[in-house]
Order: sequence, then structure tokens, then C-alpha cells
Amino acid sequence: MVVATMGTGHATDIDYQQMGVTKDNLPIIAGQIKSRLNARLAWTPQVKDLATWRKAGRAKLWELTWQAPDHTPFNLQLIDEIDRGSYLARKVSFNLTADSRVSALLLVPKGQGPFPAAVMYHDHGSKFDIGKEKWIEPWGDDARLASAKGWAAKFFSSRFPGDELARRGYVVLATDALGWGDRGGMTYDMQQALAANMFNMGSSLAGLMALEDARTAEFLASLPQVDKRRVAAIGFSMGAFRAWQAAALTDAVTATVAVNWMATAERLMVPGNNQLRGGSAWQMLHPGILAYLDYPDVASLAAPGPMLIYAGEKDALFPLDSVRTAFAGMRRVWSAWQADDRFESKVWPGGHVFEADQQDYAYNWLDRQFKRQP
Repeated sequence: MVVATMGTGHATDIDYQQMGVTKDNLPIIAGQIKSRLNARLAWTPQVKDLATWRKAGRAKLWELTWQAPDHTPFNLQLIDEIDRGSYLARKVSFNLTADSRVSALLLVPKGQGPFPAAVMYHDHGSKFDIGKEKWIEPWGDDARLASAKGWAAKFFSSRFPGDELARRGYVVLATDALGWGDRGGMTYDMQQALAANMFNMGSSLAGLMALEDARTAEFLASLPQVDKRRVAAIGFSMGAFRAWQAAALTDAVTATVAVNWMATAERLMVPGNNQLRGGSAWQMLHPGILAYLDYPDVASLAAPGPMLIYAGEKDALFPLDSVRTAFAGMRRVWSAWQADDRFESKVWPGGHVFEADQQDYAYNWLDRQFKRQP
């Protein structure tokens, strides 16, 4: 700012900021801050040693989760089991981390294993009474079943996608993220305080989710019924973020299906988007990550493993131009690995849903990656 000054050195015009925060909850220096988010560990054509690049990116991501390595024995226990024809539906418990023992829903095909498998990461949806039950049909709780059926009708063509996959011969696992389902007690307005309290304790809500999601995939891969060479991470909405992040963090994930969570950070950091709201973004914000890796860069750490990633043409949460930019950048990474045939992006004509035809397409794709007949 150019200001006029008098001989005394006093400014004759205001030469300082009179407002610090906009009505959209952004600092007025947002442009300057964002200009320094240069994703300096992102893949570029100058990268020659892809394995070393991937190792460095994974290490930085783990560092920014603020979580210590965890190798706690899982100690699986069966709580309940029902027969669903071609597969068994089980409620189990296991040690997710050294701090948390959780319940999970586990679907196991009948017959001779080991079987291909999928860990299914639930969405956010501002709906906390159910988590794992968004994917797998629950039993023994009428209120929870009614809630889950309502969610399935809204987003999944009244299907339970986990049960659909189990009918195809997959072991399927779903757990609750902190705050959902059996780990509930959270409301939308509580999330900001929860995140702040985690920071005060030297931890991170997003980082804990990342650790737990990686551990969940590793638990699934450890089961004797599972072929550890064929373990998929599948997620919808926030669950898609969780799926490609887990694939970036652990080799236990050998294929990824991510439905409706991908764009560049620049286009998500705009007023009105969930990433700038004081609630639902906290599970996905690793402090400092964007100085090193943008969202598509993190997902690209999963290369050269197979990945199918969706977007909805009418999905208001993810601007389509930014989605296409992200997809194109990711494809370049798979190309660098000479693995073009292992990456597929698809924009569907609808909105923020994972409907029956999308499920069928994804599961047929997964069968091909795992060398199975649909």
C-alpha cells in the first residue's frame, strides 16, 4: 500500500489492516498463505526413482498424522454370528490400536478359502448413529436396522453394498470411526471441540483416523480366510478419502475403489465447501500436509496398485473441473509406473451417491483386478 506521509513521519492514510477475518471464516491473508502451499513432495516428470519418491511421500504422510507406529496384537473374538445363505455375518471385536478395542461387522463366504477381501470405510454424512452399518446390514437392533435401511435407500439404491460384495465371494469388514456407531456419542457441533482436544493432547483427529484405517486393513489381511494378495479398500464420500489414504499408508491394501471424494485442495478451499467448515473437515485435515502433498498426490502414493475412482457430474461438494484436474494428475503417476491399465477414473451423470449400477461396475472391475470371473 502506498501512503502519503507528512514531515513528522505520520501517515495521512490508513496503512494497516483493519479487518483480519472475513464473513466466510477466512483470514484476509488467505491468498498469501495458499500461495505457499506448493506440494513440494508431489510427483513431477523429473522424478526418476519412483520407489524412493513413494517411500518419502508415505513417510511424510505418516509423520504428519502425529501417530506412533502400532503393532498391537489384534486378539480377535467372536461376539455373534448369523447365517445369510452363501456367507456368514459375524459381529467381532479386536484391538484396533494399543488404545482402542472395537466392534466390527465381518462377512465370511462359505466354502474353501482363502478369499479376496474388502475393508469398507463408511462416510461422514453428518449421521453418527450408524457407521459400519452403512455398509453391512445389521441385526439384533431394530432402531439401528431402520436407520441403516434409510441410509441405503438414500445413497445405495436400497442395497447394503458390503452384503452385495459378500455374495460375490469376498470377505468384507466394516468398523466404526471414532464418533460413529458403537463408538458414538458425537454430534456435528462437537467435532470442532473434539479436534481441538485431540490437538491439546498432542494427537490429531485426522491422524488417528488414518492410523486406525491402516490398522483395519492390516487386521483384515491377517485373517486366515483372506488372501492377503487381494485386499481392497472401498469407500464412499469421506470413506473414499479414507480408502485412498489407507492405500497410500499401508501395503496391506492391494486395490482401491474410491467413490466421490477427490479434487485439488485449491478448489476445495472456497467459501461454502465442507473443507472450510468448522465441523466435518476435521477428520481429513493433517496439519501442514498441503505444503508437501495435495489430495491427488496423497492418493497417488497408492500407485502402481489398482485404483478405480469415481466422481458425480452433479456432485455439489466437488467441482467437476477440479475433479478432472486431479484425475489427470493421478493418471500421470500411474503412467510413470507404466501401470496405465491399473488406474481408472469415471465420472457418473448423477450426484453424491453410490447406486446399484455404480456398485456393479466397481465390483466387476475389482473381480478383474483380482483375476476372478464376475
